[in-house]
Amino acid sequence: MTEDSRRVWIRVIGRLGRETQLHLDERSRHFRVTDAIIIVVSLIIAIIAIFNVYYIYVLSQGFNGIVDNMDSMHEHLVVVNKDMVSITDKMEVFTGHMEHMDKIEQNMGSLTDSMSSVTGSMHNITGSIGLMEQEMALMSASMSNIDQRSGSMADSVSVMRENTRQMARPMKMMP
Repeated sequence: MTEDSRRVWIRVIGRLGRETQLHLDERSRHFRVTDAIIIVVSLIIAIIAIFNVYYIYVLSQGFNGIVDNMDSMHEHLVVVNKDMVSITDKMEVFTGHMEHMDKIEQNMGSLTDSMSSVTGSMHNITGSIGLMEQEMALMSASMSNIDQRSGSMADSVSVMRENTRQMARPMKMMP
């Protein structure tokens, strides 16, 4: 019995040893598979991290472009704001001028009424100017006639002066 019990113990311990070895082999195989999975997952994570870094770089470049555009847009909006203030001021002045349009319209109405009498007066003035032109032509002819006579008189005075000098010469000799 003792021998039987030893054999039983040896068999149990042998079986335990084999089971332990199988378990250790299976565990080692699982560790290799787990290590391979960890390496593959680590590589995938590293590749994803590289793509993420690249996408973050692209995103930051895009954000820089957006910020630059926003700065440019802000500068342009400041200019547009100044222009709009100027336009608003000019529109206020223009509105002030437009308020005078009612008065101008009223004055244009009275001018329209007055223009018919002005037209009649202009026709009268045109006729009078025609008469004045005729009279001025006559006066021009008279002036040229007077000019000819004045020239003739000047010639006559020259002749008289010369004659008076000739008469005065013998008188100079007398003491």
